[in-house]
Amino acid sequence: MGPLEKVLAVFRDTGKLGRDVAHWEVIPPRPAVFGPWPDNLHPEVARLFAERGIPQLYSHQSRAIEATLSGEHVVVVTPTASGKTLCYNIPVLHRVCLNPEARALYIFPTKALSQDQMVELHSIYERLDRDIKVFTFDGDTPPNARKAIRNSGHIVVTNPDMLHSGILPHHTNWIKLFENLETIVIDEVHQYRGIFGSHMANVLRRLKRICAFHGVNPRFICCSATIANPKELVEELVGEAFTLIGESGAPSGEKHVVFYNPPVVNAELGIRASSIKAASRIAARLITEGAQTIVFARSRKRVEVITTYLRRILRRLREDADQIQGYRGGYLPLERREIERGVKSGKIRGVVSTNALELGIDIGQLEAAVLAGYPGTIASTWQQGGRAGRRATTSLVVVVMNSSPMDQYLAHHPEFFFGSSPEHGILNPDNLFILAAHLKCGAFEIPFEEGERFGDANVKPILDYLDGERIVRLKNGRYYYSSDRYPAEEVSLRTADPCNFVILNLSKSNQVLGEVDFASAPEMIHEEAVYLHQTQPYLIERLDWEGRKAYAREAMLDYYTDAVTKRDIRVLALNLEEAVPLAQEADLSASQVPVAEDVEDEIQVKFAQQREKVLGAKTRDVDNVIFLAPRESARLTEPSDRLGSHCWGEVSVSTLVTKYKKIRFETHENVGYGEVHLPEQELQTEAYWITFEDWLEEVLKVKGLSLGGAIRALGSALASAAPLHVMCDPRDIRCVPMVKSPFVEKATIYLYDYYPGGVGISRKVFETRARIWRSVYSLVAECSCGKGCPACVGPPVEVGSTGKASALELLKELVRPVGN
Repeated sequence: MGPLEKVLAVFRDTGKLGRDVAHWEVIPPRPAVFGPWPDNLHPEVARLFAERGIPQLYSHQSRAIEATLSGEHVVVVTPTASGKTLCYNIPVLHRVCLNPEARALYIFPTKALSQDQMVELHSIYERLDRDIKVFTFDGDTPPNARKAIRNSGHIVVTNPDMLHSGILPHHTNWIKLFENLETIVIDEVHQYRGIFGSHMANVLRRLKRICAFHGVNPRFICCSATIANPKELVEELVGEAFTLIGESGAPSGEKHVVFYNPPVVNAELGIRASSIKAASRIAARLITEGAQTIVFARSRKRVEVITTYLRRILRRLREDADQIQGYRGGYLPLERREIERGVKSGKIRGVVSTNALELGIDIGQLEAAVLAGYPGTIASTWQQGGRAGRRATTSLVVVVMNSSPMDQYLAHHPEFFFGSSPEHGILNPDNLFILAAHLKCGAFEIPFEEGERFGDANVKPILDYLDGERIVRLKNGRYYYSSDRYPAEEVSLRTADPCNFVILNLSKSNQVLGEVDFASAPEMIHEEAVYLHQTQPYLIERLDWEGRKAYAREAMLDYYTDAVTKRDIRVLALNLEEAVPLAQEADLSASQVPVAEDVEDEIQVKFAQQREKVLGAKTRDVDNVIFLAPRESARLTEPSDRLGSHCWGEVSVSTLVTKYKKIRFETHENVGYGEVHLPEQELQTEAYWITFEDWLEEVLKVKGLSLGGAIRALGSALASAAPLHVMCDPRDIRCVPMVKSPFVEKATIYLYDYYPGGVGISRKVFETRARIWRSVYSLVAECSCGKGCPACVGPPVEVGSTGKASALELLKELVRPVGN
């Protein structure tokens, strides 16, 4: 009996998890299902893999390779560690064996994953009696090696950021690659959603445009985790028709998936014991029993907190605390590589990570994964849980629920998680801000022909505007890039702003400590904020907002900080509206939603005259693009028999960080406040909102209830329920309840995309609102608290003593008319 089996036996026999286990799912082992080697595969390829101990293909590998060799674009959707890499490595190897000049481009979402795949590729090609060169091309590639890669690399492994800024703008230096490019591999396709996915779709439009310029039409081979719409997502991303391979033939070991719900410590308020502490205790038990364990935390700050707790526990047990390491973005590359090697070698027995280790970086065989809170999507949960038992051994995944509504919904509805995935990957490549930024990049690479389309977008109006601003110049029917700026440098694929803040360590002569993206800076590194790095607290002494620098000093502190923000919303355009009927049977499912034939036709766009700010896709600059309201006739009349209205349109959001709270490490009690003085941030984006009629206030008041409390309570629950159905990180959206919205002068709840121009999330919420509001109702109605708690609508101090009851009263009317 191995270490993990011993721990599982202890948990079962003595009830160490006991009554706090909300659900324990045992997924039985699955035997392999094999498929034939394709008849037209180069014989040297089959021989090579037979020598490597792979005499047969799994069924999904066989079907994927067969489809690829037939000239189809393929997307493979199978679980973690199912051998997806062979689905693209074998076809690429086949092409290289047939044609020594053939080239392939591998795109992985992170630099670390790109580097990790090099080990696998080298192990394959070193066995061939052929001069096949495989290179990684990323920001760490030395300048003196780049020329050799451009001239002689058969397989170039890169990431979206380097493709965007380092390869496409210099495609004329990559003639050998682009003139012979036959295969493009895109791994972890499900990661390309929301902001990142919308940017990536435009990067791929530019890539395909360059391929056409060089006279090639490569095949795409893509891989994805399980989501509801993988084929739809990849076709939107790449702009081609794909063949879906979705049934895995790979074997898997027995997997135990435990939903652990910490005990309630305040029944009236519904407050549960700390999920962070519970995750730390469970992980410590696994590690000390000999089971190598990975702990996933939802934020960088929680990584540091859990690492601190684990090291303290091990020190108390007289164990080596250095076998516990944190891992997250913000650490320097050399530090991350060292941690990866330590985990793979077994020297590090416990690693605490953000989702940075969620993807397929090879860190060896882990036996257990502890998730400190639901990761936000079902796909991410399976990806993180898949880091344990990756070699068909017995494994354990413990999801430690926190008090948030999303976590509690899953604790009470495990069937939602273990059933078919309801999550839809969403992107919007034609977002005005994103599209315009990539048109500048595209014009820099190759002049646009007048009338040329870019994907499905008609880009002539934007190119004409850029011509007027002298960013491009129309000459003889072609748009030539004419600015002296390097456009790719001004576009960040992953955030709303390309410029990060650098954190400098005053304790070590201003040594670079880490980086924080622009959107996170006001909340994470305001003056007097506590910034945690490898469990060491640093106090931010000064923030240079214009210079994008924060100055931190090591400090012995027993608290961390949490920012408080204030948001105001202005509606700029109402594009879609649907009444919420009061007393009649009506189906509000997505199929019945009236969708405008062409929403773009309803939006008049007026560009301001400041060339750099208009199209820079920066949050602080979006005031330079003004969305005008559509025709007044687009609005419905306001009958008296409605409960309210579901709406979708454009909004302007102002955000201001006003203060911060000091939270003690051990007790999580609030031990003080401080003021924050930073510029207000403006954002124009898309939003879903629901309004409630004024007469409801009097009806609720008669019952001793409150419309204001109901709105605040429903806003909290909606923000938690929406990501369950729309595949996004909770940080990709924001929810703002207003007791009296200035736009309609009614009680309103706004849910908006947290990106300039929107990326389609709120639109999907509008279309799937019936299912989402049913989840909100279940979340609130099934919670056992009396007056509200963090697990449903928030505590009474935030929503009022009647907030929960008021919300339920509205939900009964809101959900009742739904017939299916």
